[in-house]
Amino acid sequence: MPHRQHPVGTGFTAFSTAADVMAGIDLTDMNAVVTGGHSGLGLVTTRALSAAGAWVTVLARDPQRAKRALQGIRRVEVEQLDLLVPESIEAYTARSLREGRPLDILVNNAGLPSAGGLQHDARGYEAQLAANHLGHFQLTLGLMPVLLAAGHARVVTTSSGAHRMSDILWDDPHFRSGHHHPDLAYSQSKTANVLFTVELDRRWADAGIRAYAPHPGIIAATGFNRSAGEDARRAMGLIDERGEPIIDPTRGLKTPEQGAATILVAAAHPLLASTGGVYLNNGDVAPLDPSSGPIDMSNPPADAAPHAIDPDSARRLWELSARLITASRHETFSLAV
Repeated sequence: MPHRQHPVGTGFTAFSTAADVMAGIDLTDMNAVVTGGHSGLGLVTTRALSAAGAWVTVLARDPQRAKRALQGIRRVEVEQLDLLVPESIEAYTARSLREGRPLDILVNNAGLPSAGGLQHDARGYEAQLAANHLGHFQLTLGLMPVLLAAGHARVVTTSSGAHRMSDILWDDPHFRSGHHHPDLAYSQSKTANVLFTVELDRRWADAGIRAYAPHPGIIAATGFNRSAGEDARRAMGLIDERGEPIIDPTRGLKTPEQGAATILVAAAHPLLASTGGVYLNNGDVAPLDPSSGPIDMSNPPADAAPHAIDPDSARRLWELSARLITASRHETFSLAV
């Protein structure tokens, strides 16, 4: 089966910013939801969508903190959501369905970084897979009626070039055997984001829902990457001796405005209206890169790895994810389509 990982000629590059992407785009009266839309890349994304005329709902674990960060941005409201708590996701999606507003853009952006030791949520699921993938999987399926009501909707799930470091660990995705490494866990979750995008688009493109998985680059200035610690970031070449972020888009080291550009291409650029189920990098659909080997942080590869766009793996992960999110709940999501 031919893959779709071919650039479409957006004209954007690694140096493009959120403002560059959104120039001339009118989202007046469209509705958008951004998880973690109050900090880092999420905040830039929220600001850009609002400036283009969209009404934006920011989903955050701490609504008061989010409201403080969003002061001065028009057309924004905040709702509580914890991606590690299924009941929290259910509560929000139920409120959204009662309100019935069509949802044009869903940006699944929040997540746990690659840092710290092995953690499991209350269900016993590895925390990065649970937050970065399963929480957004449950959220997206719960919002499907309002996404369908929009007629033409986009689901954008922020991934990472780190997906290249690991396929899904099918035999032990939750590291119950004890063979855990935080970078491996994070990479698995980012592969899951891409596979989810591939299968979501396959299932729902004919109904008007298209899916995208952008890689924003490495954003050393955000709290997400600061969690790795200064020594680790310096060793990776993300900050200089003074602790200042190193900005070099040719190596994927970007400002938040440059990183959000690819997210916004996925969320709003008209050239992608007829293309979905793809992974993006540097403001365009990324080419497929079948090469493998150790990651060189001086020039980390970030194009699409074959394991992340494999359609059989995408279906397998969808079915696994559906079982995992329904295992402790009475109701189930339909697997038909």
